[in-house]
Amino acid sequence: MKNTFILALFFLLSQNLMGKDAETKSRLSDSGKHHVYIIENFKNEKGIILPKAVIVYGTYGHLNKAHDNVILLPSHYMAGFRGYEWLIGPGKALDTSKLFLVCSELFGNGRSSSPSNTPEPFHGPRFPVMNIRDNVEAVHQLLTKELGINHIRAVIGFSMGCQQAFQWAVSYPNFMDKIVGTSGTAKTYGHGIVRLEGQIAAITTDAEFKNGDYLNQPLKGIQAFSVVWTGWLYSQEWWRKELWKDPKNPKQTFEEVLNEYKTNFIPGADANNLILQMRTWEENNVGNTPGFNGDVEAALKSIKVPVLYMPSETDLYFPVSDALYEKDFIKKVVFKPIPSLWGHTAGAAPNPEDAKFLNDNIAQFLFQ
Repeated sequence: MKNTFILALFFLLSQNLMGKDAETKSRLSDSGKHHVYIIENFKNEKGIILPKAVIVYGTYGHLNKAHDNVILLPSHYMAGFRGYEWLIGPGKALDTSKLFLVCSELFGNGRSSSPSNTPEPFHGPRFPVMNIRDNVEAVHQLLTKELGINHIRAVIGFSMGCQQAFQWAVSYPNFMDKIVGTSGTAKTYGHGIVRLEGQIAAITTDAEFKNGDYLNQPLKGIQAFSVVWTGWLYSQEWWRKELWKDPKNPKQTFEEVLNEYKTNFIPGADANNLILQMRTWEENNVGNTPGFNGDVEAALKSIKVPVLYMPSETDLYFPVSDALYEKDFIKKVVFKPIPSLWGHTAGAAPNPEDAKFLNDNIAQFLFQ
């Protein structure tokens, strides 16, 4: 079986290199390529200098000679660059035979610079909080200095990626043609901060946490965090209708599903990384961009490019009411709430109906 797989893979690669099979080329370009970019002495907004800031990113497709076929997809909470593959490939909104996609990974996810992989004096709980603007600035350097890209077609983001998309439109208003935001807002409001503080407390109250200088992961705290997170992840009706049921596993019980979320929500997660990205989430506010003095409404009014704003109708993380408030200050906005019971996750296409709604609307907005 293993040898058969290797031979099949070699065949696909050889066909791609010889240029004999356009469909194979498309499939291979959809697979994503892993890259690392390093910024020496990266200074964050608070003035803390990270001697070596590492940005992990993935690319799909090929950069054309004019460098004008680029779309940026910044990652969401604890995600890797493959978190947007529901949008990428044949029959989906983003055709990699025509587009070059750059998928960046947030500080703190365990692969880009994070508490868990940075040496002292910034290891563990001493790693500085990187806000959304710090992440945008680092990726701006990646695009312009590493890849030679000075303008992009769009920024598309889900959740914390949506936060980044709004920040791009405020910080670099002429850098892109359009932005798309799903299941996210331009600011984290009080209710969201309260939720995140509860999840941080679930981790830090574990005796094993030891103020972040733990010798072993505080597993009880991480499991408590995971259960709390799960309670906010989907809508109440999603749970009532038992949409967690898997037709392929009809004997699966609710208790088994809950235990899976509890014990395997983010496999191998590091507690300090989890907390760091929650702090990043908490601090998000486009109004704190220099020049706006904390005024989120003024920052939103400054956005020049068209915006496709797609909150989930049942999101408990980013309530649709917050998105309704924000959209009134965006001059060129297409407001398309996702009609889904899948709560926050609706913005990342967890089921075929959401996937079709997202892909159809994003494709129409970007290319028609």
